[in-house]
Amino acid sequence: MDDSTSVSPLLEPGLLGEVEIANRVLMAPMTRSRAGESRMPNALMAEYYAQRAGAGLIVSEGASISDEAKGWLHTATIHTDVHAQAWTQVVEAVHNAGSKMFCQLWHCGRASHSSFRADGSLPVAPSAIANGGEYIHTPNGKQPFEVPRALDAEELPRVVEDFRKAAERAKSAGFDGVEIHGANGYLIDEFLQSKTNHRTDDYGGSIENRYRLLKEIVEAVCTVYAPGRVAVRLSPNGVFNDMGSPDYREQFLYVAEQLNGYGLSYLHVMDGLGFGFHELGEPVTLADIRAVYKHAIVGNCGHDQASAEQAIRSGAATAMAFGRPYITNPDLVERFRNGWPLADMPDPSIWYSFDAEGYTDFPAYQAG
Repeated sequence: MDDSTSVSPLLEPGLLGEVEIANRVLMAPMTRSRAGESRMPNALMAEYYAQRAGAGLIVSEGASISDEAKGWLHTATIHTDVHAQAWTQVVEAVHNAGSKMFCQLWHCGRASHSSFRADGSLPVAPSAIANGGEYIHTPNGKQPFEVPRALDAEELPRVVEDFRKAAERAKSAGFDGVEIHGANGYLIDEFLQSKTNHRTDDYGGSIENRYRLLKEIVEAVCTVYAPGRVAVRLSPNGVFNDMGSPDYREQFLYVAEQLNGYGLSYLHVMDGLGFGFHELGEPVTLADIRAVYKHAIVGNCGHDQASAEQAIRSGAATAMAFGRPYITNPDLVERFRNGWPLADMPDPSIWYSFDAEGYTDFPAYQAG
């Protein structure tokens, strides 16, 4: 037997920029809403992530970079030094369990609501175009999405600085790097896509201009961490948060080509269709991204072990991230290694229970 095919490529060590990983399984960022009303990372979160530290790299749930950036109930933030200090216990728990951890930097943009802010200010976006979703969960229950306030060009350097400061706090908390959340209909994705960006200034119109904000954020964050410890997440095929633009292929392949020049840790591409597909053409594949991006690529969204292995063997991906399988399988890597079955998914209603139920109560596989 050819030994090169007898071991799963998911189980081989790898390199993501400057970050050495013990295997090529990443735990994808997932919003789980366990930080309470204080939005403070806590011991329950530390336990949850440490349980899943078999992953070569864990990417945290999105951490809001500012008060303006919030848009989910009970999610952790990293926009104050106090919150950053609280993240330290989470990072240390992961390190002590043998893995590495990136912090995902998050601004919800229009996918938010005025009730998340004490001053009642509207959510912000590139343009005053409301999310077409049915409702948003707010501190006051389900509410319709509001028409956001379009950010003035003069405000954008402040947004960039919020990302840079959040990266500084992530570094102080001990994170091995950061992932800039440019996917899923949040602020950066809203700037990238023509559906949500109708600006006529230097941040709108052409594909080059729509990329400008992400470019400035990447460059600012790379003054805090070396580029080899900075990643970007994109969702070219996604429909979540009412996204999907006719020129998506042109836009996202351009973005990937531009990001190629930075030597980032990895480009995280939600290529799979498990989170919905806008059906505006052929899906952007990892192979499409690989044609313009030469560094580490991480695929994600709806992949199983077989499709993940194929993506790595083909050279299209360097590693693969798994989200929902990690909810019920804290020992996902060991299940892959031993051919053990994956646990069934529970009722989604307990994914956001705000406590240990549906969070830290899923056991590792019991052989025999």
